[in-house]
Amino acid sequence: MENIEKNEEVRIMIDDPHETTELFGNLDKNLKIINENFNVNITQRQDEVIIRGKDATKAERALSELRRIINSGETLDTQKVNYVIRLEKEGISFSENNINKDIICVTYQGKTIRPKTLGQKHYTDNMKNNDVVFGIGPAGTGKTYLAIAMAINAFKNKEVNKIILTRPAVEAGERLGFLPGDLQDKVDPYLRPLYDALYDIWGQESVARYREREMIEIVPLAYMRGRTLDTSFIILDEAQNTTREQMKMFLTRFGFGSKVVVTGDITQIDLPKGKDSGLKEVVKVLKGIDGIAFSFLKDSDVVRHQLVQKIINAYETHKGKK
Repeated sequence: MENIEKNEEVRIMIDDPHETTELFGNLDKNLKIINENFNVNITQRQDEVIIRGKDATKAERALSELRRIINSGETLDTQKVNYVIRLEKEGISFSENNINKDIICVTYQGKTIRPKTLGQKHYTDNMKNNDVVFGIGPAGTGKTYLAIAMAINAFKNKEVNKIILTRPAVEAGERLGFLPGDLQDKVDPYLRPLYDALYDIWGQESVARYREREMIEIVPLAYMRGRTLDTSFIILDEAQNTTREQMKMFLTRFGFGSKVVVTGDITQIDLPKGKDSGLKEVVKVLKGIDGIAFSFLKDSDVVRHQLVQKIINAYETHKGKK
């Protein structure tokens, strides 16, 4: 840090020791991230934090954003710190965009679910304001989880009478016959991620109770043919594995008072050779139609382990080289 260009110095007062501890992080890990990203040196003297370096003003703005997050009751983690810094470098304010102020719902364990990135906020806003929404992006961006949270919120607010979750059972033709049990037992492995999200938000007892009353349906995509679904929140997950015929069939199922969310990752298509993805086609077919919105999430919207973001970037770089 001795060679830092000291052409800026900013001083801020923090008189709450708890806030300072949260801000700096365990073993000052948050501080180290800020120092490295903005080429600054941050020191503390009693209640005063001194920032020196080339981008001291930018570092101060990032610290201010992190302080607002702490004061709102949220906890800081490495992913959130890195994301705030990334936005600051792009000239975007985390707090001014109200990114994590909107609470979608509260889980049965009392945990609040809210968008954590700008892309996620755009996605949830689209779900509030449109009847048909497509959430397209890589793994870990919260596409399915946020859609299910929005569905539960709509159900609790009596905006819909039923939640329907569906997925294409890719490769089912070859493998289902070898699995034990009835047809539902055979397709459940393909639907397990949907169960996991429901259980995490609503709890197994509530999910079981509403499934018994047929207020929640979790079914393979093939079960949707021939149905008309009114006042329902319908989610099609893993839509990159639908054919164009399946996508058209699904999108013509919903009726009055219903909302549809389609999620998928067009970089992970598992369809057999010669089969085109319905999700890739629908982006071109339905673009510009009122009431239909597209949210394209990026690697910066990944909210899983920070290595997930690095893995996605590595694959994209490798693909570009090829």
